[in-house]
Amino acid sequence: MEKTIHQGRNVKRFREMLGIKQEALALDLGDDWNQRKISLLEQKEEIEEPLLKQIADLLKVPVEAIKNFDEEQAVNIIANTFHDSAVANTFTENSQANFHCTFNPIDKWAEEIAENRKLYERLLQAEKEKMELLQKLLEKVGK
Repeated sequence: MEKTIHQGRNVKRFREMLGIKQEALALDLGDDWNQRKISLLEQKEEIEEPLLKQIADLLKVPVEAIKNFDEEQAVNIIANTFHDSAVANTFTENSQANFHCTFNPIDKWAEEIAENRKLYERLLQAEKEKMELLQKLLEKVGK
């Protein structure tokens, strides 16, 4: 039993994913379109090729996406691909990886403060050396 793709439902899915209201799509399609007509269109199993291309262009999705999108397959792909240990399963049995990196923020903060202190002390030392150099220059100029 072959499952057919409901193109109208796919138009609705893509429209909703993009946050476009039926009224807005109707407005973009032209004067002879309204919200009710879009609603009826989304109930159609098959949509005429030229209209489908026009809608795909407005939604900025490929026509094939509307023609071939199967929600059940998409859900299965996501369910089988992304789960808690999806990344861990890419490693062999003998390899280990720590995906739960932990550190103590207080220790990290203390390290940063110590680094800042060292930088400040070096800056202070450079300023002292500069002042001594300026003092010597003043003494030479004064003689």
